This record gives sequence, structure tokens and C-alpha cells, in this order.
Amino acid sequence: MDAVALSLPLLAGLIGIALLFDFLNGLHDAANSIATIVSTRVLRPQYAVAWAAFFNFIAFLFFGLHVAQTVGKGIVAADVVNAQVVFGALMGAIIWNVVTWLGGIPSSSSHALIGGLLGAGIAKAGIGAVVWSGLGPTLLAIVLSPLIGFALALLLVLITSWLARGFSPFAVDRSFRILQFASASLYSLGHGGNDAQKTMGIIAVLLFSQGHLGEQFYVPFWVVITCQAAMGLGTLFGGWRIVHTMGSKITRLTPMQGFCAETGGALTLFGATWLGIPVSTTHTITGAIVGVGAARRVSAVRWNVASNIVVAWVVTIPAAALIGAMFYALARLFG
Repeated sequence: MDAVALSLPLLAGLIGIALLFDFLNGLHDAANSIATIVSTRVLRPQYAVAWAAFFNFIAFLFFGLHVAQTVGKGIVAADVVNAQVVFGALMGAIIWNVVTWLGGIPSSSSHALIGGLLGAGIAKAGIGAVVWSGLGPTLLAIVLSPLIGFALALLLVLITSWLARGFSPFAVDRSFRILQFASASLYSLGHGGNDAQKTMGIIAVLLFSQGHLGEQFYVPFWVVITCQAAMGLGTLFGGWRIVHTMGSKITRLTPMQGFCAETGGALTLFGATWLGIPVSTTHTITGAIVGVGAARRVSAVRWNVASNIVVAWVVTIPAAALIGAMFYALARLFG
């Protein structure tokens, strides 16, 4: 490995940048966790944010570290990664996150990080640095995760509508307001379980490249707990610009529809996390929201808004990769 040993302050600074990304990930993706429960007025925004942040933080108690393993050594070969590659990857993801956050565009923090890592890794070692066996399922998940979220949410709307057919609208609304607390909790668990692990993988591969993990790649517990805390804090600050897009611009939701969207999204995230696939929570919840809107009627979905989000999804990986490659080159230039 050609990695140059970093001084402790530089290593700590780079870990700090990784945690900043994790914080911004929580900030940027807070809307994913709370948009439906806020738009249905089940919880006020400030309470919904605290609720989501708590379940984001405790997600490590329920999931393994398969996603962290994939990001750490399954996108770019671990022996290619050094401090400059990590720096380029993080800056590519952070800058793209900030640009899309300012624009209120619910792009994917996950794929921004993957794009940054690919750009920096390829800038260092060429296309041979890519681990296709890990990248392939991740790219496939870009397409499948919103479709699965869409299908599950649509199915859940049909099932719940059939089950609720003999009850008054008031009784149905009251019941699903209560059930939405459970579905929002599950979705926030899925969000924290999948997204925080991406930063864990980046920090772990940085430590591995510096020889701090020995010969065997693994994720230390202090990295796990620190990353979960950073994401939880980011969620506490919220992403109000994006909440409006996710919660009301795509389609208007009732408590029953909010429950179906959150549950469909949560099931998709649980499956992806257990399989070790770093998926986009933004993709997943958007697909689920579109699914519940389409179940009502196709015209209930503002397809122009959804199509703008799709454009952001397509652009995210190449844009973050370009930024990541540029910052890798700057890091090499200035040593």
C-alpha cells in the first residue's frame, strides 16, 4: 500500500470531515424520515425531528455492519484507498449535498458518497480500482429501491383500504394517526441503519489504510457509536427545505397513506441493510410516496416534481465523482 502515515492531528481532522458528512447526511435526509408524519399533521415538525433523531441513533442496536463493509471495501478496493482518496470522496459528497440542500432538491447523500469515492479512487488508480461485485448491486439498487418502495406502498394502500372499508373515516383517520408513530419509527430505524453505516465504512477504511486496524478490516465500536450520534444530531437540525418537497409537493397524504408510505419504505430499507447494499433513503421514500399517491389516482401525483427528483438522482453519482476526483488531485498537489 502506498499510503503515507498521517500525523494524529491530520487523521483526526479527516475523521472530523467524515463526521461532518454524516451530520450533513442526517440534516439533508431528515426530510426522508419525517416528511410523511409532518405532512399528515400527526406530529409537529420539532417533535417529529426529535422522534426521528432518536430512532436514527439507536439503529445500530438492530442491524449488522454489512453496509459499512460494502462501502469500506466493496466499492473501491481497500488497498487503493488512502487519505487523499478519502478526502476527495468526502468533499465530493459534502459539496454536492450542500448544493442540493440549498436548492431544496432531495438528492441522495448515499450516492453522493459513492460517487465521490469512485471519482477519487479512479483518479488515483484508474478503472481497475472499482470493485464491480460491490458496485453492481449498488447501481442496481438505484433503480430497484424506489420501485420496490412504490410497489410495497401501493400494495399496503390496497390492503389497508380493504380492511378499513367497514369503518367510518373518523375512526380510520384516528387509528392510522396512532399507527403512524410506529411506521415513522421503523422508517427512521431503517434510515439510521443504512445511512450511518456509509460513514462508518469510510472511517474504517481510512483507519485500515493507516495501519490502525491491523491486517483485518473491521469497524471499531467507537466508530459505530460516533457515526450514529453525528447522524442523529444532523437529523435534529432538520432539513426543512426538503421536507416541503417530500411531504406535500409530490402528493398530499392522509394518515393512512403516510403509514403505508413509511412502512413500504422501511421494509425496503430493512431488506437492503441486511443484504449489505447501500441504498438511497431518498429514492426509497420518494418511490413509496409516489406509490400511495398513484393508488388514489394517477393525477394525484405531481409527476413534474417527481421527474425533477429523478434527474437529480441520475446526475448525483457523476457530479460527486467529478468533484471527488478534483479534490483528490488537489490533495495530491498540496501533499
